[in-house]
Amino acid sequence: MAFRGGAVLCAGDEAGPQQPGPARTPRMERTQKAALAGVGVGALVTALKFGAFWLTGSLALYSDALESIINVVAAACAFVALRVAATPPDADHPYGHHKAEYFSAVIEGALIIVAALLILRESYHGLLAPKPLDTPLLGLAVNGLATLLNAAWATTLMRRGRAWRSPALVADARHVLADVFTSLGVLAGVALVASTGYLVLDPVVAGLVALNILWSGWGMVRESIDGLMDRAAPPEMVEQIRALISAHGAGALEAHDVRTRHAGQATFIDFHLVVPGEMTVADSHAICDRLESVIEGAIEGAVVVIHVEPGDHAKQRGVPVL
Repeated sequence: MAFRGGAVLCAGDEAGPQQPGPARTPRMERTQKAALAGVGVGALVTALKFGAFWLTGSLALYSDALESIINVVAAACAFVALRVAATPPDADHPYGHHKAEYFSAVIEGALIIVAALLILRESYHGLLAPKPLDTPLLGLAVNGLATLLNAAWATTLMRRGRAWRSPALVADARHVLADVFTSLGVLAGVALVASTGYLVLDPVVAGLVALNILWSGWGMVRESIDGLMDRAAPPEMVEQIRALISAHGAGALEAHDVRTRHAGQATFIDFHLVVPGEMTVADSHAICDRLESVIEGAIEGAVVVIHVEPGDHAKQRGVPVL
């Protein structure tokens, strides 16, 4: 605890910017394992899709396999980013390395866009010179198996990424989900080619799916950049924080200027706590410790900093303490 400008700053037992940053947690370990598993799943799916292309010679199936290669690279990027994000704070990065996840998400979004452009290129050449398909039914069956595997993994990854508040896993899940939509479009295109004999449908469907992937990649990049700009926690989480302060701040008068920001799996929270002017430093510190413990227990990855002020600093719009 330290005195700053006549007030008291409470942040655990240390002051200043060196303290914030949660230690390595089981959730961090889980996210890293999930990202590493994604590399293995992506490699298996890519092998199946290239097998389907080899069986048929379909441009659409080739484009689908090409997009899956990007999935493997993206999953590897997510794993590296999660490893970096789990690195404890140091002298050069006193608030930790949590934002590394957002960089991973930006890279993945960019890779999705690159994959879409490559597919568009192949689609253009396919329109100029359509080719007949070999053993389309077997190729569809192999690609369908890869698509089912991808869909199951995307659903699992998205659920875990949201539950663990991991931008890297959510971005990776969206990337895999984009691949699923690609595969569905490709399957429809190849099936139409096989049933109608219109060879031009193969590159046309591939091109349409590529446009959808472009939109998905742009949305991912935009959301990740928003995270790098210190976006506030969701309104419902802010209300939860305010309710916890009100319910467990006995001895204080009010709290105001509650601020939050997300950084990967960490949520930084700071606010001003108003106490009676005659209260001792020890008593005010005890209130801070209680509030920090309650908030960090309710919100995984929370890092709380409390600025203590005397009674005459109260504001009408502050959070009343019960």
